[in-house]
Amino acid sequence: MLVTVDQDKCVSSGQCVLNAMEVFDQRDEDGVVELLIPEPGPEYAQKTRNAAAACPALAIHIEE
Repeated sequence: MLVTVDQDKCVSSGQCVLNAMEVFDQRDEDGVVELLIPEPGPEYAQKTRNAAAACPALAIHIEE
């Protein structure tokens, strides 16, 4: 699994962090998504998929 984020699309909703705090964080100054683990292991796969599905801006992309 390879994860990328489009910070320009991010609307700072925080859904990514709520779903997969091990993989995503938010910048303190504006809440924009930060990717912590670009290639999360199987233990984070479902949480990462949930985060991508919950993103209202569709700013998270997953390559399986």
